[in-house]
Amino acid sequence: MIDVVGVPAEGLEALPPAHQQRIAAARTLVGSPRLLDLAPVVDGQLRRSWPSPMLPSMESFLGEIGVDGVVVLATGDPLVSGVGSTLIRVLGADRVRVHPAVSSVALARARMGWPSESTEVVSLVSRSVYAVRRHLAPGARVVALSASGDTPVGLARALVELGLGDTAMSVLGDLGAVEESRFDCAAAELADGRAPGPDGIPALNVVALEVPATAILWGSSPGLPEEAFAHDGQISKREVRALVIAALRPMAGQRLWDLGAGSGSVSVEWCLAAPRTTAVAVERDAVRSARVGKNAETFGVPISVTTGDSIDVVDQLPSPDAVFIGGGATADLIGAAWEALRPGGRLVVHCVTLDTEALVVAAQGRLGGDLRRVSIERAEALGRHLSWTPARPIVQWSATKPHAATRQQGTS
Repeated sequence: MIDVVGVPAEGLEALPPAHQQRIAAARTLVGSPRLLDLAPVVDGQLRRSWPSPMLPSMESFLGEIGVDGVVVLATGDPLVSGVGSTLIRVLGADRVRVHPAVSSVALARARMGWPSESTEVVSLVSRSVYAVRRHLAPGARVVALSASGDTPVGLARALVELGLGDTAMSVLGDLGAVEESRFDCAAAELADGRAPGPDGIPALNVVALEVPATAILWGSSPGLPEEAFAHDGQISKREVRALVIAALRPMAGQRLWDLGAGSGSVSVEWCLAAPRTTAVAVERDAVRSARVGKNAETFGVPISVTTGDSIDVVDQLPSPDAVFIGGGATADLIGAAWEALRPGGRLVVHCVTLDTEALVVAAQGRLGGDLRRVSIERAEALGRHLSWTPARPIVQWSATKPHAATRQQGTS
C-alpha cells in the first residue's frame, strides 16, 4: 500500500500529526524536489524524486522502489489532476491510500466566491492552453490549473486569438501560503505584456477567468462552421458532420478511429462531444495530416495523428470504441474496422460514389445496421436571386457491433 499525502501551501507543519508521523516513518519518501525539501531529514529514510519524464517511467520506477513503506508527497488534493490519479491508474485503487489536503481548485473558488455548480475546471498542467476552449461560453466561469508561471500569458493570448480579449482574468499565486498573491486584469492586457509586478507570475498559480456575457462563440455542439477549422476544402460539411457524430454516439472516455480524416473535423467534434474522449486520425496525405494536428491543437483536444493508408496501419492502432470511414472505404478496410471494434462499438461509413455505395449495401446485408441517403441543399446567389444548390448526396451506413451473447441469441 502506497500512502499519498497532500501537502497544503502552508507546508508540512500544517498537516495533522498523524500525517506528519506517517511521513517520518516512511521507508521511502517520494515527491518533487520542492516537496522533499520541506520534509525533515530522517536517518535511514530513502528519498526519491520522480523520474523525468514521469509517466513513461512510472511503472519501472515503482518496480524499483517497491510499494510497502512508501509515502508520496503531493500538492493539495492528489486526485485533482495530481499524482494520486496516476498511481491509482497504474497500481489499482486497492493499493493506493490518499490523504488529501484542500485543493487549489477549492481555494481558488473560495477566493473568487464562485460556487462549484457554476464553475468549470480545466487542467493545463500537461495540455495545450487551448484545452480551455470547450469550457468557454458567454458568462462562463473557469478555474484553470497552470503548468508554470508562463501558462497565464499563454492562456491570455489564446483568449485574445478567440476574440475574448475582454475576459476577466485573476492569476492566483501560491494559494494558501503566506506569500499568496492575486493579479486581476483583462486577457488582452496580460497578452500584451502587462505584468503583475517585479517578481512576475509565481510558478505555482491558478487562473480564474470569467467570459463576458456578451461574448459570441461557436460553442461545441456538432456541426461547427467550416471556417472554424483549417482546411483545404477537403472537409465534411457541417450538416454531414452533425449526422456523423449523431451516428457515432460519443460517450465519456471512448476512442474514435477517424480513417481518411481529411482536416480532422470529425475527430475534433467527437472529442468535444463527451468528456475524456480521444481520437486517432489516419490521413495518407502528409500536408493534411499536419493540418489535423493543427486543428487538434487549436481546439485543445487529444487527437493522435497517423500518416499513411488506413488499411496499412489499422492493425497498429489502439482498439477503438467507434470507427468513422469518411473516404477511401474498401471491403478490406470495412472488414478490418469491424474486426477491431469492441463489442457495442459503432461503425459509420460515408460514401458518395456508386462503387462505394455497393460496398456498404453489401456490408449492411452481412452485418446489419442502418442505411440512409442524405441530400443537403443550401441557398446561394443566382444572379439577383437566391436558388437552392444541392451538394452530392451522402449515403451513410451505421452499425453497432453486437456482444457475443447477442450474436449467439440471434443464431439460436
